[in-house]
Formats: sequence, structure tokens, C-alpha cells
Amino acid sequence: MRIERLIPGRWLAVVLLPLLAACGDSSDGSGGGNKIEGMLPLGEYQDGLITFYDATGAGNCSYDPSPGNLDVAAMNIGQYLNSAVCGSCVEIEGPKGNLRVRIVDSCPDCPDKGHLDLSRSAFAKIADPVDGRVRVRWRPVACDVSGPVSYHIKDGSSQWWTAVQVRNHRLPVTKLEYRKNGAWVDVKRESYNYFVEPKGMGEGAIQIRVTAQDGQTLEDTLPGATSNKLFSGGSQFRAPTGGN
Repeated sequence: MRIERLIPGRWLAVVLLPLLAACGDSSDGSGGGNKIEGMLPLGEYQDGLITFYDATGAGNCSYDPSPGNLDVAAMNIGQYLNSAVCGSCVEIEGPKGNLRVRIVDSCPDCPDKGHLDLSRSAFAKIADPVDGRVRVRWRPVACDVSGPVSYHIKDGSSQWWTAVQVRNHRLPVTKLEYRKNGAWVDVKRESYNYFVEPKGMGEGAIQIRVTAQDGQTLEDTLPGATSNKLFSGGSQFRAPTGGN
């Protein structure tokens, strides 16, 4: 898929939300809303279980298959959090070593908290596939990504119905807003990992603001709601200072 890069300096602004939050509530929706109940903080350990399946990198998170990188996992249904964990990464401590995987799917047949369903190859890196089900512990960590975040406009999108997905993000994304009539409008995230504005985001350029779990925000301007288009943003979330 061809990626269109936004022009640095014209399209990008970076906002430090923690500083703004100290100023109190704002009528345009800034200064909060990045907390999701049930989401583990970065670095906090979770006791769990790993199994494996024939993963392709695609799944409920609506990503493209990634045959070149199958260090991926499906999250148990209780901690999938309506796709809030999509694109985030966890580090698993297994019997044969540690492995960082990216969440690309949900596992409806995994009712237990802490259960991760890995690709076959990922499972084999940290446990013996003969065992099938292995007790582990894991923790959310920053993803080892390069380059800026990117935005995929879902097929079928237009000025009258717009769906945006954030990709290649270092930290979990908890919120997406767009600018309308001088104010930021919160966009609902669907279980298939797109932020959907059912009335559309309008004609022409779209100002986007994305919030990470730790409160960092990025602003970009997309050229428009062009169906099935991938745009490269102008920046990336900073890595956490604790090294997670």
C-alpha cells in the first residue's frame, strides 16, 4: 500500500497534554480523557497463560497481514477493551526467555484474565509447543517502532462517514479527536479498531489529535477522508523514561 507523507512543519504540532491537564478542564475536550478502565499501566506485571494459533498478523484489530513479523498475539476478551489494546505491545517472560509481541487480535475463546494467544512461531521462541498451554507473566511495554505514527482511512470513508485507524504507534492509543468549528470532537472507537465519525469529518483537510496512555498527544492534519488511504504522520510518541 502506498503511504503518503504529511509535510513537516505544515501539518505537525506536538502538544504536551500533562502540562495542559494541570490547567483544569477545557470546553474543547483537551486536558483529559486518556484513561481507560481496566488497561494495565506500562510496566505492570500480569500473571497469565499463553497458547498459540495460526496467526497472520491480521484479525479483529483490522491490520494487514504481516508475514515478515509474526511476533504477534491475540488478547483475551476481557482485556481487549473494545480494541483499546490494539497495536500495543507486551513483553512475555516464558520458560525459554522473553519476547515482545504486538496485539493484533482478540481471543473470544480466552475467558481468563492474562491469557494471550500467540502465533505459533512466537510461542516457540519462549516455550515448547508440545506443552500447548504455559503459565507465564507479562507486562505492557512500549513498542519498538521506527518512524512516525501513521493513519489509515478505512475503505468506504468519505466526507459523510469517516473511519480513521492509528498505526505504528509506540504507546497505546486511548483517544482520537478531530477539529470541527474550532473545537476538538471526541471520536468513538469501534471494536474493530477504527475511530468512526458516523456523520463524517467533512470535506477537505482534517485536523487530528491522538492521545497516548501516558497523556502525550500528537497533532496531524490529513489531506482528507480518502477511502483506503494510508498517511504518514509527522512525529512519534516519546519512549517512557522508565525504559518499559
